Amino acid sequence: MAETLSHIRVLDITRYVAGPWATQMLADMGAEVIKIERPGEGDVVRTFGPPFARDRNGNESRESTNFLALNRGKKSVTVDIATPEGQDIIRKLVAHCDVLIENYLVGTLQRYGLGYDDIKAIRPDIVYCSITGFGQDGPYRDRAGFDPIIQAMCGLMSINGPAEGEPGSEPLRAGIAVSDIMAGMNASTAILGALTYRSVSGQGQYIDIALLDGMVAALASENTKYLVLGEITKRVGSVSRNLAPTQTFQCQDGVLSLAIANDGQFAKFMKVMGRPEVASDVKFAKNAARRRNRDELIAMLEAMFITRPVREWVDLIAAAAIPCGQVNNIKEVFEDPQVKHRQLRIELEHAQLGSVPTVANPIRYSQTPIKYKSAAPLLGQHTREVLKALAGIDGERYAQLAGKGVV
Repeated sequence: MAETLSHIRVLDITRYVAGPWATQMLADMGAEVIKIERPGEGDVVRTFGPPFARDRNGNESRESTNFLALNRGKKSVTVDIATPEGQDIIRKLVAHCDVLIENYLVGTLQRYGLGYDDIKAIRPDIVYCSITGFGQDGPYRDRAGFDPIIQAMCGLMSINGPAEGEPGSEPLRAGIAVSDIMAGMNASTAILGALTYRSVSGQGQYIDIALLDGMVAALASENTKYLVLGEITKRVGSVSRNLAPTQTFQCQDGVLSLAIANDGQFAKFMKVMGRPEVASDVKFAKNAARRRNRDELIAMLEAMFITRPVREWVDLIAAAAIPCGQVNNIKEVFEDPQVKHRQLRIELEHAQLGSVPTVANPIRYSQTPIKYKSAAPLLGQHTREVLKALAGIDGERYAQLAGKGVV
C-alpha cells in the first residue's frame, strides 16, 4: 500500500528539537529523510543524557532517549557542511531532493553557499524551510531562541502556574519543549502546503518558521481577549477562566480533572454526585452564578471527591457523558486502556539497541496508513549508502573525504 509522501525526499539539516520533530512527521508519512550530521559528533541531542537507552545486553548505550524520540525513520549521513567539500556534497544531494529544512542561526547556510537562492539555482522547485527562534527578519533575528526563552517571551509562562496570590505562585514553564514541538508541527504543515502548491504550479518556495510566531499564535483566545477587550490574562492554576466547576480535585488516591461545559452538564453532574438539588439552587444553576459562588461550590465538591478513589469517580462521572479523567503520570498513561487500544506504544528495530519502544504517530489515514521504517539511526549509519547513490561518491574518493573528516 502506498504511503502519503513515499514520492518525496527530504534533506534534513536540523538538530535539537523543532526541525527533527518536523522531519520525523514527514518520515512517518513515508518521505525519505536524509539527516545530515556533523562527523564524529552528530546532532547535539544525541548527548542529551542521561537517560541513555540500554542495549540488547542491558548495558547503557550512548543513544539518548531524547534523540530516539525525535529521529525515527531517518537516514543518518555525516557531512561537515563547514568545509568546501562538505558544501559540494550537499549541493549534489539537494539536486535529488524535494525539500530542504534547516534550523541554523539566520545567515549561517548563506555563508556556506547553501542558502535558498543557492539551492534554488540547483533545484528550482525546491521547498526550502528555515526554522529559527525569531524569524528571518526583525530586531531579534540574530538571537538564538530556545524553548524556555520562547515560553517566557510569548506570554505562556505568565498565564501558566499556581493562581496569582497563592503561596509559591510564579510564572511556570510547561514541562516539555512546547514551542519546539509547535514549530515542528507548523513547519511540517507548511511544507505539505508548499508541496501541494508545487504539484499544481510547478513552483517551489521558501518557508520562514519562527518559534516565537508559533507560540504567540498558539495562545489563541487569550490573545483575542486582550486585543478586543484589553484584558490581560492572569494565572489561575488548574481552574478554568470561563467555566465552573472545571478544574482538578484531590480524590482518595489521586487527582481527577473535571470539565463542566454548560448548565445542562452541571445538572447531570450533580445528579451523579447524589446532590441534584444543587443544580436548582439560584447560586449554582447558571455558569455565571457558579463562577460568582465558586468558593462555596468547590468546597462542597472537594469534600465529596476526597471520599473515593479517583478511578471510581472517573467511571461514575464518565458514564454520564461528563468530561473527566485521571491526572496520570507517564507510567499510568501507557497503562491506560484507551492508550493501549489505540496502540500508541510501538516497537521499532534499532541497529544497536534491538527492539526499542516509542510512541506512534497520532495521524490515522484510512488509505495511506503510517508505516514505520526503523528507530532513530546510528550516527553516520547511512553515509556510504546515500553518498554512493545520490552523490556518486564511493571508493577512493570516499576514503579521501573520510580521511579529511569531511564525512
